[in-house]
Amino acid sequence: MRFQHVAAAGLTTSAVAVNLFVSSYSGIVTSLQLAPSAQGPGIGGYVLTTTASNNGSGPQPSWLTKDPYNNVIYCVDEAFSTPNGTMTAYTTSKSGTLSLIDTQATVVGPVSTVIYNEGKALAAAHYSGSAATSWNILPSGGLKSLQTFMFNLTAPGTIPSRQEAPHPHEVILDPTGSFIVIPDLGADLVRVFAIDPKSSLLTENTPFKVPAGSGPRHGAFLKVDSGKTFFFLISELANTIASYEVSYLGGTGLNFTNVFLSGTYGNRTTPDGAAAAEAILSPDNKFLLTSSRNATLFQLDNFDKTNSTKIPSDTLHSWAIDHATGKLSLKQIAPAGGSFPRHFSVNKAGDMVAVGLQMDGRVVVIERNVADGMFGDFVASMDVAGQVTSVIWDE
Repeated sequence: MRFQHVAAAGLTTSAVAVNLFVSSYSGIVTSLQLAPSAQGPGIGGYVLTTTASNNGSGPQPSWLTKDPYNNVIYCVDEAFSTPNGTMTAYTTSKSGTLSLIDTQATVVGPVSTVIYNEGKALAAAHYSGSAATSWNILPSGGLKSLQTFMFNLTAPGTIPSRQEAPHPHEVILDPTGSFIVIPDLGADLVRVFAIDPKSSLLTENTPFKVPAGSGPRHGAFLKVDSGKTFFFLISELANTIASYEVSYLGGTGLNFTNVFLSGTYGNRTTPDGAAAAEAILSPDNKFLLTSSRNATLFQLDNFDKTNSTKIPSDTLHSWAIDHATGKLSLKQIAPAGGSFPRHFSVNKAGDMVAVGLQMDGRVVVIERNVADGMFGDFVASMDVAGQVTSVIWDE
C-alpha cells in the first residue's frame, strides 16, 4: 500500500492523531492513522498510514459499527460465496490493532448494523438474505442470537433485475430509541420495528410504502428543537432524496408524511447510470450529506504528484435542512475523490470526512466547513486492498 499527503490551504490541523477502520471485499479490515504531516500543525497537511490489518471477519466484510457504550467494533461479512454471513466483535486499541472477542454465523448478506436499547442489543440488515436479525450484546462485547425475520415478495417489483426479492439495506434507530426502521430496496418499503426495552425483542409494525421502483437504500432521522421528527430517505433506483415528517402512533408504529422530494442532483438532470448511496447527518444536524456512484462529474489531479493521470470522480452532496419544515436545499455537489463512494463518515468535530471509494480501493479524507456545510480540499489519500465498503472514525 502507498500513502500520499495532499495539501489543503486554510485547514486548521489537529496535533492529535486519530485512527480509522476500513472494511473491504479483500477480506481485510485495515486500521489507518490520520496525523499531521511533516509540514507541521497549522499548515494544513495530513498523512494517512496503515497501522494494522485484520483478516478475521470473513471473505467480504461489508460494514463496520463502533458501539458507543463499550467501544467494541462490530464487523459483518456479506459472504457472497458461502451459505452464511458472520458477525465479528473486536476490542480496539490506541495502536489501531483489533483483538477478536467473538464470531457468530448469521443469515447470508449482512450489510448494516446498529446498536440499540442503550447498548444492550444489535440489529442487522441482510441484503441478499432478505432478512433482519437481532442480537443480545454480552458483557464481553460478544453476541448472542435473539431473533431472525425473513421477508418475501409475492411478485417481483417494478425493476425486476434489482427487485426480484426483498433487499433490506440499512438498520436505523429512531431518536427516541423505541423503533428501528429498515429501508428495503427490493420491496419498496421502509420496514418498522418496535423495540421492547426490557427484552430487546423487536416487533414488526406496519411498513411504510414508498413509490414503486424507488429502491430505498439508506436514511437518517432528525428530531429538531420544536419537537418535530423528520426522516430523510435516499433511494438508489430512482435516485431521489425525500423528507418525511414522522408521527408516533403510540406503541403501534410510525406514520410518514412526505414534505420534500428531489432528484439526488437537485435541479440538474440525473446522469445516466447514477446510483444513490449514502445519507448521513452532519454532527450539528444542520446538513444532510449524501453520495452518488457511477456518475463521473469531475476529473481530479492525481493524488500521486508523480502521476499525471487524471482521477475520474463521482460525487458528494451537501443539503441544508430547514428545521421548520424538513425541506432540503442543495448547497453543493463536490468531488468524492474517485469512483463509487459507497460509504463515508464525518468526524465528531464535523470538519473532516472520510470517504470509502469502492471501485478505486481508496480512502480519502476531505476537509469540511462546519459553518456553511461545504466540502473542501482533499487532505489525505490511501490505497486499500480490495473494494472499500465502509470507513469509520475511532472517536
